[in-house]
Amino acid sequence: MDTLRGIESFVKAVETGSIAAGARLLGISAAAASQNIARLEASLGVRLLTRTTRSLALTDSGVLYYEQVRDVLSDLELARSAATQGHDAPRGRLRIASSAAFGRHVLAPLLPTFTARYPHIACELITTDRSVNHIQESVDVSVRIPAQLEDGLVARHIASVPSIYCASPAYLRKAGAPTSPDDLREHDCLAFKVAADGRLMPWRFMRDGIGFEAQIRVALVSDDIDVLARVAANGGGITRLAAFVAEPYLASGQLEALFSVPHPSASQALSEPLDYYLCVRDRYELTPKVRAFIEHLHGNLRHEWRP
Repeated sequence: MDTLRGIESFVKAVETGSIAAGARLLGISAAAASQNIARLEASLGVRLLTRTTRSLALTDSGVLYYEQVRDVLSDLELARSAATQGHDAPRGRLRIASSAAFGRHVLAPLLPTFTARYPHIACELITTDRSVNHIQESVDVSVRIPAQLEDGLVARHIASVPSIYCASPAYLRKAGAPTSPDDLREHDCLAFKVAADGRLMPWRFMRDGIGFEAQIRVALVSDDIDVLARVAANGGGITRLAAFVAEPYLASGQLEALFSVPHPSASQALSEPLDYYLCVRDRYELTPKVRAFIEHLHGNLRHEWRP
């Protein structure tokens, strides 16, 4: 058992870059983690880590040892899951990271029924559009847009959500309604900045089966889609929103959808949907608690969004 604690502390320290950060993920003190590693090194008779006040580095022996034990913790969890399958309810902490708007508007309403069904799972939901590191932040599963996908993650397409271009009635009375995406270069456009790479989310359409990106005149940029919705509702311009953000504004009349009816003088252009992906680090992360969440999410997403 002492060896396993030492391996846990060692692996987490390497993955997070410090003993203190690794200890936080394990829910123990930095002193306890350091002692665990020291006992592991003593049992092996080699130094695994070189520690200074500001850095931590693997020794040559540490590199070799880490390569051999890095998957031990995942293998043990997988073995435990296999042994208890059908005899034990999913349990443990489930750390979910999601793009901010999807987490706020889609996942949050679904979590109460999930936790009621699985009372032994303690959920933590991180809503952010920055790049989340599964290993360093001990994330079990994440929901991402294409701009957030990274090499090395196992990604599954879970939803295609309609994107809606919209503006307030006051703005449209003042500036007129665009009849095609080509008109957007003459309007005040409110653009979303992707935190992962700093780029603006492109405004994409399909016309006659061909995809294209509309040229827009950017009046305001934000990395928070709910901010853009509020600015648009208050007459600030035209913006692109996922359906789950736009629908309450459309229902209340604060925003009006654009390009939903073809103009007599323009070939109809349809907005491309927003795609969302469910990601895990690798197949070993598909533990019972993660599988339970995936099944719950898939079963409760709106049918028309499912790919």
